[in-house]
Amino acid sequence: MNKKTVPAETIISLRARLDQLSPRAPERKELINKTADLYGVSRATLYRELNNQPRPRDARRADFGSSRKVSKGELDRYCEVIAALKLRTENKKGHHISTTKAIEILEHHGVSTPDGWIKAPPGLLDKSLINRHLKALGYDRKRLSFEPPCVRFQAEQSNECWQFDMSDSDLKALEDPAWIAPGKGNPKLSLFSVVDDRSGTNYTEYWSVYGEEVETALRFLYNAMAPKKDADFLFQGVPNTIYADNGPVSKSAVFKRVLFCLGITLKTHEPRKDEKIDKRTTSRSKGKVERPFLTVKCAHEALYQLDHKPKNESEANEWLHRYVRSYNKQKHRSEDHSRIDDWVANLPADGFKAVCSWEKFRSFAREPEKKTVARDCTIEMDGGIKYEVSPELVDEKVIVWWGLFDNELFVEHADTRYGPYKPSGGPIPLHSYRRHKKTKREKTAERIETLSQKLSVPRSVLTGKPEDNVVVNLVQKPVASTPFVDRFEYDVPDFENKVVAKLAISKYLGRAIADLPEEARTFIAELVARTLNKKEVLDSTKTYFAKARRKEDRHAH
Repeated sequence: MNKKTVPAETIISLRARLDQLSPRAPERKELINKTADLYGVSRATLYRELNNQPRPRDARRADFGSSRKVSKGELDRYCEVIAALKLRTENKKGHHISTTKAIEILEHHGVSTPDGWIKAPPGLLDKSLINRHLKALGYDRKRLSFEPPCVRFQAEQSNECWQFDMSDSDLKALEDPAWIAPGKGNPKLSLFSVVDDRSGTNYTEYWSVYGEEVETALRFLYNAMAPKKDADFLFQGVPNTIYADNGPVSKSAVFKRVLFCLGITLKTHEPRKDEKIDKRTTSRSKGKVERPFLTVKCAHEALYQLDHKPKNESEANEWLHRYVRSYNKQKHRSEDHSRIDDWVANLPADGFKAVCSWEKFRSFAREPEKKTVARDCTIEMDGGIKYEVSPELVDEKVIVWWGLFDNELFVEHADTRYGPYKPSGGPIPLHSYRRHKKTKREKTAERIETLSQKLSVPRSVLTGKPEDNVVVNLVQKPVASTPFVDRFEYDVPDFENKVVAKLAISKYLGRAIADLPEEARTFIAELVARTLNKKEVLDSTKTYFAKARRKEDRHAH
């Protein structure tokens, strides 16, 4: 069945009549309906014909889009190689060789590919041709650098996953920071933030730091998990998982151990395996915590450009927490209620897992280290600070427990825990006196020593005869003795005979005389035949072999 069409003359006439009417004139609808009924078509078909205005066609060659110098297959292959050359030479800043340089390499030098050697004839390719086909084939840099599509994820319950990160504040620094490290200048003001993955509820704090510090990160996480001072700030509890980047904090062994003790699983996003192939932005999976950073900087910190700025961390956090509470009361990204309402509604059936006390949390950050207690009862820690421990641990190897948040020291020895110990006051002033109280170990040693001086045993212990029951003291007078005399010492000036003289020479050389060269053997025979004086024989032997050794060294060089 032939498709119903409206003649071109009718369309032109209808368009002219419609142009004479206003856009909202009721006669337009009546005119369209009559024409559609006349030709048996729908109103949509008639409107489609009116929109398809006939235009003159462009005059093009029949081979438009193809080259007359090279076949399509060869040109496609050349474009692949040129695109690969530009991609291979690209650095991290996006700089790479130009199309002209790639053509020059391909024509004058050639390129080795897995399919063989490729070299284009000189003058065959030009810049405009290659650029046009690179774009048509999708080999241009814009399309080759597209990131793969992302897959969004969301936790099913509140506190199932927290996203954690830190960012430099736009305020840069405070007038009165909480602390300043000597020689490092003023610390930078940073934003530390966690976001609940399910609800988007946020908790953020200001901290003055000199970089990504593990100690500050752990202090912030404890504040985020602990109950807040404001009763309406409900966000708290220990999450099941913390998702972070691969920065220094996530790589810290102390940070991992504290999270392990709390029962938290640490997850980090995968870094790029190969920057030439993997086009994913490594931080895009943390968008839920990156977004609040930008919101705080635009909606809250932008107000600092007016007349008022916080002077210290306490004031800055007070203002920031006021904004964060209002931020959490804003609408959820996909639900009809607020973020904090979503967090409360999606908590597990047994509620959130409360965090431990600060003292317990501090103990998780302690690391064991082996130390030897000095004679002055002190242990020196990193930084040169000495801690004075119990005197009974002197010269003992102990296990020291020292944490990031500790000002006191704990010591463990033989399954016994000692401490806490405070830093030592240092040496005592001159002409003063201080004596440590005797320890249990010292008292035991004195008791055993006193007992040893009073012991006695029967004589039968020494003679082996049971009838000798006379008690004797264990402490005996030393027996007289004479020192050992070497047979080769100079108390006797001469050797007994030639054999003893040759044995002394062999002992000095550390080898048998029979193994020496013939010239050396002749010298020794003449020497012992001439004299048997010990000093003369050994001195002559030393002089002869020293000269022979120097002679050999000169010949070697």
